[in-house]
Amino acid sequence: MVEACQALKKQDLPPPGGYKPIPFKRIPAKTFFNGYAMFAGYIGITAGAMYLYRLNCKQIKRDEIEMRSAKMAIYPMIIAERDREFLKQIRRNRDEEAKLMADVPGWEVGTYYGEPVYTNIPPDTLVEPIFHEYYAHSSPKEWYRRAHLKLWS
Repeated sequence: MVEACQALKKQDLPPPGGYKPIPFKRIPAKTFFNGYAMFAGYIGITAGAMYLYRLNCKQIKRDEIEMRSAKMAIYPMIIAERDREFLKQIRRNRDEEAKLMADVPGWEVGTYYGEPVYTNIPPDTLVEPIFHEYYAHSSPKEWYRRAHLKLWS
């Protein structure tokens, strides 16, 4: 019991020579650049960035001109291919109609039982079919995809 009391009386004392002093003075940050150097660096970096930006803008303009020229050069070919495919589909529709109505007596392709559908236009005039007639002999899935194409773009 005596030993326990002596252990309680033993105090934690400072190290020999005492504790170090507490630092409370302001320590300024180390300066690498003064104000003039900072402004010079800012102006230099900005000038370099403006130069690179101008070079990039010139390249973008050149690319845009080239793409516009390419589009204008190929546009007539694309339109011609579109028109050619349109006429081929109309021809396929006529052939399909002829094959489908081969057993019907008196049926003539492009007419309604021998009577022209359009009476006030010359016979060699192309009448563009409506959307449903154009896709009359295609699968319903293809018709639906084409009908709602604008909803997806």
